Amino acid sequence: MTKIKNSTVLITGGAAGIGKLMGRNVLEEGAAHLVIWDINESQMLETAAELGKIGSVHTYQVNVADLNEINQAFDQMLQDGLAIDILINNAGIVVGRYFWENSHEDIEKTMLINTNALMHIALKCLPGMMAKNHGHIVNISSAASLIGNPKMAVYAASKWAVTGWSESLRLELEQVKSKVKVTTITPSYINTGMFEGVKTHWIQPILTPEKTAKQIIKGIKKNSIFVRMPKSVYLTPILKGLLPIRWFDKLVGGYLGVYSSMKDFHGHAAEEKKSTTK
Repeated sequence: MTKIKNSTVLITGGAAGIGKLMGRNVLEEGAAHLVIWDINESQMLETAAELGKIGSVHTYQVNVADLNEINQAFDQMLQDGLAIDILINNAGIVVGRYFWENSHEDIEKTMLINTNALMHIALKCLPGMMAKNHGHIVNISSAASLIGNPKMAVYAASKWAVTGWSESLRLELEQVKSKVKVTTITPSYINTGMFEGVKTHWIQPILTPEKTAKQIIKGIKKNSIFVRMPKSVYLTPILKGLLPIRWFDKLVGGYLGVYSSMKDFHGHAAEEKKSTTK
C-alpha cells in the first residue's frame, strides 16, 4: 500500500482538470507537500492559492516538452528541499484529426508532451526513489492505448507508447526487487473539455473528472497495476484477443460506435497552444 500521508507528490498539468482535483485529494489525504507543474502560470497560481488553504503547495512553471525546463525545475526543487515520493505524470494534449491532416509540428509536440516527457520526468525521480526503496510512479495513459481510433492516430501512438513503457518499467523494478511501484491509468473520455464534442455509447460513458480523480488516488493507495475506467475498458484486450479483427471492428467500432466517437470532436479552443490535462 502506498501511503499518501506525509509524502511529497508531484503532479504535472496540475493547474486544472483532473490534475487539480488529484492535487486536492492528496492534500486531503495528508500529503506533506503538493508540487504542481504546469505551463499556464496564472491558472497554476490560482490553483495554488485555493489548494494552499488545505496544505503545502509548491508551483513551477514548466513546459514539459522542453527537457531543459524539466532539468531546471528539478534543480530548483532540489534547492527547495523537495524530494518526490509520488509522481503523477498527468500533463497531455490531443489533436483530433486524420493522420494526414496533422503537421509535423503536431506529431512532434504530441509525442514530446504525451510520451517523452513522462519518461524524462520519471528518470529524474527514479534515482531518489530507488535509493530510498520507496516511491510510486503513476502514468496517465488512455483507453486509446488499447484500441486504434480514427482521428486519434497520433494521440493513440503517444499513449500506446506510454502504456508499453509503463508496463516495462513496472516489470524491471519488480525484477530487481525494488519497492518502487508503477501504476498505469487507462481512462476513456473524461469530461474536462479536452475531448469536447466526442460521442460515446452507453457501454463507454464519458467519465466525470471528480470520480476519475478519486479512482486514480484509490488505485495509487492500493498499488494497483492498472486503473481502467469505465469497467468496460477491461473488456477491450479480451475482445481483441478472442475476436477476428474484422468482427472486432464491426462490434466495437461499428455497433458500439467507438470508431465514430471523434467525428464531431473540437476540444479546447486553445488545445494546440498549451499543455493541458487528460
